[in-house]
Amino acid sequence: MKRLILLTLFSCLFVGLFAVELVFWTAPNPLQESFWKEVVAEWNENNPDIQIKWSTIPAAGTSEEAILTSIASGRMPDICTNIFSGFAAQLIEADILIPLNSFPDFWELMEQRKMTSIVENWKFGDNYYVLPIYSNPIMMWWRSDILKELGYDRPPRTYSEIYEISEKYSVPYEKYGALVVMGRNWYDRWYDFITYYYAASEGAPYLDVEKARALFNNETGEKVVTFMDTMFRNNWTAVDLGSNPFYFGVVLGGIFGPWEINQARNLFPDVFDHITIVPPPVPDDYPEDKPIYTFADTKGLVMFATTKHREAAWKFIKWVYSDIEKDRKWMEFTNLPPAREDLLTNPIFQEYMEDNPKFAAYASHVAYAVPPALTTKTVEVQEILTTFLIEQIMYGKSTPLDALKDSATRVRRELF
Repeated sequence: MKRLILLTLFSCLFVGLFAVELVFWTAPNPLQESFWKEVVAEWNENNPDIQIKWSTIPAAGTSEEAILTSIASGRMPDICTNIFSGFAAQLIEADILIPLNSFPDFWELMEQRKMTSIVENWKFGDNYYVLPIYSNPIMMWWRSDILKELGYDRPPRTYSEIYEISEKYSVPYEKYGALVVMGRNWYDRWYDFITYYYAASEGAPYLDVEKARALFNNETGEKVVTFMDTMFRNNWTAVDLGSNPFYFGVVLGGIFGPWEINQARNLFPDVFDHITIVPPPVPDDYPEDKPIYTFADTKGLVMFATTKHREAAWKFIKWVYSDIEKDRKWMEFTNLPPAREDLLTNPIFQEYMEDNPKFAAYASHVAYAVPPALTTKTVEVQEILTTFLIEQIMYGKSTPLDALKDSATRVRRELF
């Protein structure tokens, strides 16, 4: 018995002295925390030679601020999640991320997780520094109960169809056809102008980062801003629509991400069953047989170049990404679509999709969801779009085409 106890103590001491320890940070989100807590515990139990020291990203104004502080103090984690494209570009240009395609089995892992096409949208130069964890297509919600009262059995698809419905429903200062502009924050542009642009352009880029050009001042961009301006000039939308306008019938439609599903179900159960989820609207001449693209609210995982244990870190990453059961658990814990191309075809996800049809509506567009441009100037670009494009349209200060041209010129100067 004494011998057994001594061997056990020696074994624990050996592991404690010689095990690799990896510091791993994840998003400070309760649902995601629950997922990672279970995943890390499973790994640590079965891999005594590589132990994960897990925590959420330290409290700060934003995750980005906390990570930058850790970099300045030389206390970066080995692996970190919750990285969006613009911040990834900053980290890449600072040369503090490891290109994950430098590992010989990178593409094998991408194929195994069914994300070879998805990861292409994260390419920076010739390398891939970020592995997307989830991809939230941004979709349009419509009140099917009110549409039915107006005589429609399906939601509008094109700009003209939205005009028609809006004209029937809208009463100035009371109710409106759709929520067209999400707000005045820089990140709101992801959920209005950029979403509409991706939809109208079949997912074409709005910036050419390498050539420092704005690409949205074109025929597609003109259609988008004309649509937005038409909604405002006819009082079919408004600047201030109050709190939760969609649920109270102040608007018939609006842009939402999948995180809104739980709130709708819990807080507005009477409305929940009357929500129809479809892609964003498109110009009238958009082909009927083409898929509609949209913006991807997506974040991913990176490995910092300061890690002393690259192979161990990659081993953990591969273990997480190669296990399809973990993607199923991720959906169940977070209600966010994992960045996979087979969500609707793989039998392992079928039961969850059948039980959660609104989630399935989002999953159906993961393959057509495009992340924002990988530029270090994300905030600056989108502040220009806010001030010189969106606010000009909202308040009728400029013609939509003049505002489009002016904002494109200013974006080019900012990128250059």
